Amino acid sequence: MRRLALALALAALPASVPAQTSPTEAVKPIQPSKIILVGDSTTAVWGGWGPSFCAYHVTSFLACINLARGGRSSGSYRAEGSWAVALNEMRVPGYQNVWVLIQFGHNDQPGKPGRSTDLRTEFPANIRRYVEETRAAGAKPVLVTPLTRRMFKDGKLDNDLEPWAAAIRQAAAEMHVPLLDLNAESVAAVQAMGPVAADRFAEVPENAAAAPAASTTATETNDQPMGPPKQSFDRTHLGVEGAHYFSAMVTRELWRAVPDIRRMLVR
Repeated sequence: MRRLALALALAALPASVPAQTSPTEAVKPIQPSKIILVGDSTTAVWGGWGPSFCAYHVTSFLACINLARGGRSSGSYRAEGSWAVALNEMRVPGYQNVWVLIQFGHNDQPGKPGRSTDLRTEFPANIRRYVEETRAAGAKPVLVTPLTRRMFKDGKLDNDLEPWAAAIRQAAAEMHVPLLDLNAESVAAVQAMGPVAADRFAEVPENAAAAPAASTTATETNDQPMGPPKQSFDRTHLGVEGAHYFSAMVTRELWRAVPDIRRMLVR
């Protein structure tokens, strides 16, 4: 009887005991992506829509790097070495996709010594070169037309950036690059709301004293160290409310133009 009981007990045991898997071995590696913002102050950390975009509109699987710098044009951004920094970011291994949003135009306009570019020749060539070099680095370019200024004349918004926006649209069409027409959408929105409502997007209220910079030596130049510029009222740069409003607009445009990034965006 004892032998029979032992045989039955052994038969009830599984043929083999599976090896235990450690928690580390069971984890599936993530596949993160990256988005890099390139442009001027209307995208930059201070005065632009970029910080709100990175903080509120991407998931933790999309690294968001804001390399836009105030006062830069499509020419000076490259000349000072900022574009080389962006190219290095594009080549960092470990990312499934790297998208690069490129927005210039404000400082390419005439009357800005050391920054202005020729609209017919130099500016389109610069934009095309950014696209080509982004692709050569293994990243995916996305062109962005310049955010409108909020200047009204006789009740109508003065979109003085339209010629630069048109040049970017043409480059995007010819080179088959996704386009975020931020200029067209921001013009329509600001025109509809009117000058009084649009003024709430400024860094500080019109009648407020200029907000002090965090550092008395901080400037938006090539000098080091670079820090936050002095905040003041104007109708180009953005405060917190403006950054939130236009970063949501950028996110909607990006959602439509680049389907592959949708699952990593927060609208």
